Amino acid sequence: MAKILVVDDEEHIRMLYAEELTDVGYEVVTADSGYKLLERIEEEKPDLVILDIKLVDYNGLDLLQDIRAKFYDLPVILSTAYDTFKEDTKSLAADYYVVKSFDLTELKKKIAMALEAREESG
Repeated sequence: MAKILVVDDEEHIRMLYAEELTDVGYEVVTADSGYKLLERIEEEKPDLVILDIKLVDYNGLDLLQDIRAKFYDLPVILSTAYDTFKEDTKSLAADYYVVKSFDLTELKKKIAMALEAREESG
């Protein structure tokens, strides 16, 4: 069972993602900020990270750079309410980019694709 770390400062989003992804067979852990995120990844050893871009205390794109520097092959899906960040060159380091929605069909597809690609390469 793949483990997914959901990083979002909005509790209802963390709860929605955790519930929906657990229902389809993933193990889900959550973080409400970017604080000590690299240490959290080290501890939890997730198979994939879903990262909000606009966190209260951190810029998700900067966190993405940090994740890439230390865990270069860890799949990261950027999740945001704003599609304008797609134009930011820092977002290119993410495996996928998903605009937040209460319909998680798109997110679930991207998760499956990212995990499948990781298995094939690893």
